[in-house]
Amino acid sequence: MSVHLVPGRNVLGGPLRACSYDPVTGYFRDGCCRTREDDTGLHVVCVRVTADFLAFSMHQGNDLSTPRPEWRFPGLQPGDRWCLCAERWLEAWRAGVAPPVALDATHEAALQVIPLEVLQAHALQPVRPDPA
Repeated sequence: MSVHLVPGRNVLGGPLRACSYDPVTGYFRDGCCRTREDDTGLHVVCVRVTADFLAFSMHQGNDLSTPRPEWRFPGLQPGDRWCLCAERWLEAWRAGVAPPVALDATHEAALQVIPLEVLQAHALQPVRPDPA
């Protein structure tokens, strides 16, 4: 049985950029928010985590602050970049604690769950309009 890796395009239609190598992130722990069909959590939204988001995630039962070496997980600190599950980011957005998003490092698969306009409103860097 083979598992198909989803190609790497970002939510803006360009090439998918790396999210973080320190700490190393991604479903594959390769620094990128890539996915494939067995990634049921859809770890495709590249964010810069905040203290509010980390507290929210812990309250939801997903402790992202405690290191888990057996999963190659160092534990996150505010300011770290990380590939989040699209549904978790959307939950945080609904709760008013969504962390900022690196659009060029967020996989286009995120658009299956989150509208582009919502991601753009939470971009780390402002989205520049297309030249007229």
